[in-house]
Amino acid sequence: MGSILIKLVGSSINALSYLSKTSAANKALTLFSKPRKGQINQAQFDFLATAKKEILYYESHEIMTYRWIGTKKTILLVHGWESNSGRWKPLINHLKNKDHNIIALDAPAHGNSGSGYFNALLYTEFINEVAKKFKPHIIVGHSVGGMATVFFQKKYQLKGIQKLVLLGAPSNFKDVLKRYTDMLRYNRRVTEQLNLEIIEQFGSSPESFSTAKYIQTIHAEGLIIHDKDDNIIPYNDALLIKENYKNSKLISTKGLGHSLNHKSVTFYISEFIEN
Repeated sequence: MGSILIKLVGSSINALSYLSKTSAANKALTLFSKPRKGQINQAQFDFLATAKKEILYYESHEIMTYRWIGTKKTILLVHGWESNSGRWKPLINHLKNKDHNIIALDAPAHGNSGSGYFNALLYTEFINEVAKKFKPHIIVGHSVGGMATVFFQKKYQLKGIQKLVLLGAPSNFKDVLKRYTDMLRYNRRVTEQLNLEIIEQFGSSPESFSTAKYIQTIHAEGLIIHDKDDNIIPYNDALLIKENYKNSKLISTKGLGHSLNHKSVTFYISEFIEN
């Protein structure tokens, strides 16, 4: 979203708040929950066509899954915001060569999955449906996909999960929300009502949804990879997760940004999986 458009959208929602705080907050929450990108381009389409596809369901939502069959451990790949399963191509190709059984899913409102909106709690349920079906031993989650992975394992505590890989994952939802409200320059009327709307819709305050807090309940071995130059999710988030995730190792990269889509990261993940 360009800076001029950001200013216009933020100003219009701020203006609406003087007529109806609830309407303004609902518009802000809708905007926050609607990805602008994440659809599959032609190169990704061609790559994903090499997988065995299967649609699962959570309530009325379709969950698109992709499977590359192997004989070794099953690895589930969970992408982040405004992305899709095609982003995993380099890692998938590497893991295929090692004969792993690989599963990827498209998040709610991303790629070929259903739902008109996205949030980490809905993504948690998508992950659970996929995990029940394919029984992964290892989960690799990028960005909010890492957050949703932790939310999933905290809630369901699947004993078969042996290892987690968190790539550029946020430590707390409240900080993600604050970066959004700061970017749109929402006034206090909007931000305070937005917090109330989240409590009403999801049953808890933004502060309650915390990767760093939830990770304390997880015993699977963990690998955290985060870039010091990440301008989407600050590096300090990785330090906070590591502080609370006792059975984990942190690898810090430099110059790879938020995507972490680099051959060195593929090597780190592969080494962690194999050992």
